[in-house]
Amino acid sequence: MTSEPRAALDRLIAALEAHLAAAGRRQGEADPAVVSAYQTLAEAFELYDESLYDAYDEVTPFVLYDDAEDDLEDDDAEDLDDDDDEDDDEDDLEDDDDLEDDHEHDVTVLDDEPVEPAR
Repeated sequence: MTSEPRAALDRLIAALEAHLAAAGRRQGEADPAVVSAYQTLAEAFELYDESLYDAYDEVTPFVLYDDAEDDLEDDDAEDLDDDDDEDDDEDDLEDDDDLEDDHEHDVTVLDDEPVEPAR
């Protein structure tokens, strides 16, 4: 169910304000009012993001936490398939160390006084 972006944005703003108010009145770690406001906020965000995409082929730069966890799990599964990449990454780090060693003794001269480069 998509809606107009303006209406979805208004709902998102109201959900943000409700979440802030609930967080300010929190009654413990698992306060049901905060949990409810959090869920409403997540739903309002998804609705806004979908309506923005449907209307203008545009998205926001945000990712919901649950979606981010799913992406991380997918990335972890891919990493298991790419064990050889880890060896390449270690080699790249060693190469970077060699580059730093090459520039360790570079000196800039201003007014005939040597100045060590900033690190």
